[in-house]
Amino acid sequence: MSTDDITWIKASKSGDSGDCVEFGVTPGNTSEVLLRDSKNKQGAVLHLPLPQLAALLGGAKQGEFDHLAG
Repeated sequence: MSTDDITWIKASKSGDSGDCVEFGVTPGNTSEVLLRDSKNKQGAVLHLPLPQLAALLGGAKQGEFDHLAG
């Protein structure tokens, strides 16, 4: 899949450092979200079904992954 047809967004709080994850949406696809490293735009793209994305974000909001951040 070409990443040219995908609309990529990143968190507004990530600033201009480029150290962030970008979320992508494929036109016409409402069942998954794409993720990539903003520093490696030609690198791997993770396809994440919406229920799994909701679980990931919910866990992050509840602090389940705080121990990974140092």
